[in-house]
Amino acid sequence: MKFLPSEVKLVVDAGDIGFESPHELKKDLASIEGRAEDASGRRQKGRHDINFDLEEQRSSKQSAISYEEPTVSSEMFDRVLLCSNEKFPEVITTIRETIQNEAASKNSSEITEVKEPGKGRKSRSKKKQPKKEVVDLQTLLMQCAQTVAAGDHQRAYDLLRQIRQHSNPHGDAWQRLAHYFANGLEARLAGTGSVIYNALVSKRKTASDVLKAYQIYLAASPLKMVSYHFSNRTIINAIGKATRVHILDYGIYFGFQWPPFMKMLSALPGGPPKLRITGIDVPQPGFRPEERIEETGRRLHHYAERFHIPFAYQVLASKLDEVKVEDLHLEEEEVLIVNCVFRMSSLGDETMNVDCPRDKFLNDIRKLNPALFVNVVTNGTLGAPFFVTRFREALYHFSAMFDMLEVTVPREHEQRMLVERDLYGKSAINIISCEGADRMERPETYKQTQVRCLRAGFEQLPISSEITKMVKSRVRVHYHKDFSVDEDGKWLLLGWRGRIFIGLSAWKPSYYLSS
Repeated sequence: MKFLPSEVKLVVDAGDIGFESPHELKKDLASIEGRAEDASGRRQKGRHDINFDLEEQRSSKQSAISYEEPTVSSEMFDRVLLCSNEKFPEVITTIRETIQNEAASKNSSEITEVKEPGKGRKSRSKKKQPKKEVVDLQTLLMQCAQTVAAGDHQRAYDLLRQIRQHSNPHGDAWQRLAHYFANGLEARLAGTGSVIYNALVSKRKTASDVLKAYQIYLAASPLKMVSYHFSNRTIINAIGKATRVHILDYGIYFGFQWPPFMKMLSALPGGPPKLRITGIDVPQPGFRPEERIEETGRRLHHYAERFHIPFAYQVLASKLDEVKVEDLHLEEEEVLIVNCVFRMSSLGDETMNVDCPRDKFLNDIRKLNPALFVNVVTNGTLGAPFFVTRFREALYHFSAMFDMLEVTVPREHEQRMLVERDLYGKSAINIISCEGADRMERPETYKQTQVRCLRAGFEQLPISSEITKMVKSRVRVHYHKDFSVDEDGKWLLLGWRGRIFIGLSAWKPSYYLSS
């Protein structure tokens, strides 16, 4: 039985794992002073509006102040994070019904003016908007990118005006994509891409915000669910009868992966081992760079106590490729596991430094000699150093994502709009408008990642047939038919309509001998 109605299905891509639910910035970055060249070659000052719907960002001093987490019931966390096999259909059905109702309610309120009691007036519909001329937005976007690369700013702004006329953040898939890609192109022309991207990255996120986003992932897309289940089950299989386990989670974010893992541990024959998790993530702006990682630890301690698991938690605020071994406090008695879900794409590649940060990261992990290295990656070719090539690949990549949302999520649902603006829009800004060290979004193909891992001295492990069977069954039964689950060698691949979004893999040092 399909739990998702065929006519209106739901999905939100989790390709850039770690969706960042929006908090309002306090400064309007909509108007940006840009400079364009006129036809005679003279530079002409002009004002070019970039409507990012952003508000002002607090100063770094204010960012240092501890923010209050909105109260979220433990029942809500449990319902979303701990839905087991038997409860999964019920949970996602409930979430989907809520999403549908919210979208329908929003749509109804926008279409109709409801009369107030006693006024005696009938409801009346909004005026119909005139139909816009149908244009080939894909061609316009490519032409604009080429003129930007050629330095013809006046022509680029002319094309941007055409794109703006036919794009719409509330329209169909291509209208929405064009709106955010136009933002990226205009930011590149104005030279403000890194400022805008850093403002977006610096926004505060709370567990309640991200939990709401995770509900969308759970109900609508298999990507997040499969990634966590693959990682957790692979780790369970690797630790065997170990009595002490130490997990290094590179990019722990809010730690939503680990409550279900603890539930699995508690069910092991003979009882759970002692568990230590080192939460590693980039420092947050301000004077409390470890604040979010610490909050994650407090939440995980609660679940460890609940499942009667001896638990220790270690905080490490650091760039992933700058982690020092002495800060990890490794112990020989512990089985060491390294977990990295969707974070390698944020590391620099060969175009940034002679000492490639991505290779350094893998070499550093290899030196730790872990029993297992779980690596889940975003699959894409968005790291090209040449702007037009990168823009074209980004257009293909994001058009698949927006198409996925168009087919499966109601246009009126607020969470879809926020995902497009604050996740996809943010990534597009970085990929299109930033260069050098400012360009943080650099996904590469899973095959390129495979080469890097082999070169670093890892041996790829076969995928458990049990895990593969579960993934294929659950995706087939509970999610849209256009999601695909494939295997290539020792990779498990998930995608949409022929385009691969994520690759899942497990590794060990090539000389590692299990006891």
